[in-house]
Amino acid sequence: MNTMMGLINLEHEHHFFHELTYFRNGASVPFAGRYRLIDFALSNMVNSNIEEVAVFTRSKYRSLMDHLGTGENWELDRRNGGLFILPPDWNDPSDISKGDLQFFHNNRDYFERGKSSYVLISGSLFLANMDYKDVFAYHIERKADVTLISTRIETEQPEHERCLRIEADDLGWVKDITNVRSNPLLYTGIYIINKDLLMSLIDHCIAHHKDNFFNHGIKDILADLKIQTFEYKGYSAFINSVESYYRHNMNLLSEENYKALFYKKPFVRTKVGSSPPATYRSSANVKKTLLANGCVIDGNVEGSILFRGVTIKEGATIKDSIIMQRCTIEPGVYLENVILDKDVHVKANQKFIGSKDKPYVIAKRKEM
Repeated sequence: MNTMMGLINLEHEHHFFHELTYFRNGASVPFAGRYRLIDFALSNMVNSNIEEVAVFTRSKYRSLMDHLGTGENWELDRRNGGLFILPPDWNDPSDISKGDLQFFHNNRDYFERGKSSYVLISGSLFLANMDYKDVFAYHIERKADVTLISTRIETEQPEHERCLRIEADDLGWVKDITNVRSNPLLYTGIYIINKDLLMSLIDHCIAHHKDNFFNHGIKDILADLKIQTFEYKGYSAFINSVESYYRHNMNLLSEENYKALFYKKPFVRTKVGSSPPATYRSSANVKKTLLANGCVIDGNVEGSILFRGVTIKEGATIKDSIIMQRCTIEPGVYLENVILDKDVHVKANQKFIGSKDKPYVIAKRKEM
């Protein structure tokens, strides 16, 4: 029976989120009131019957390790397979690899010990609730070396500027990968590759002093490989900047968008919390807002997203903002188009206003 193993490769995901990544990597950034960005890639893999998943991460991964733990919340705390967080190993004096090829080289045993003949590789900055089983069946049917998952956009947004575009023929065979802005078919950063081919291409890239497996091992030799594309047509988001992070959080205040992402079975998984239900006091006034467990609301909240354990005191007003875990907002505070990271304390009568194109961001554990 054909099966896949999973890899979430964070090596080339730079810290696009400024204050939000002072103390964590991008995959660990909280999203939609109770999730982290990595939850979507990891949940999609587990929900697609992938039983062993590795994560390549080089820096700022303490928050990631705390969130993922043993993988229990994704049913990856298992005797065989499971979750592997794999930092690079610098102890081999003969190692000439660099970039993400260093991860592949020094964790080669992860792939060699795995029983699967195929590997699904993903990043964490493309969000969707996707069943990879359909992609895998298509990959097998087409007898492809590599299958790239793509999605078609209707409206160009700033976050799409960094995305590669796929040019394919009518049968889905990839002819080129470019940055041509007029092409609406975007590469999601997710692909399936035959494991033996993966290991061979890794060796070739290292021998030629390359540092980016996808760019040098696949994109640069398209003509030598049989590459298909599979177009995903469900709800999705590319998040690679503070602005796109803010906008796609706010988009989830639309019931249609929220249901498209979170009501679709199998559901997106995350670390389970144990907070009590949100409490609305007599002076609370809440409109069109997502609230997580443990919030205590005495003030006014509109068009916002509040994570677990947020306290909004009487007389405070929160509008079109994202307030992360355990923040406290004192009386008389006014926040609009603001992102507060975890454990921020805003003292009484302060006012912070950003814009929808450039929200005002306050790093975690600040006292303002």
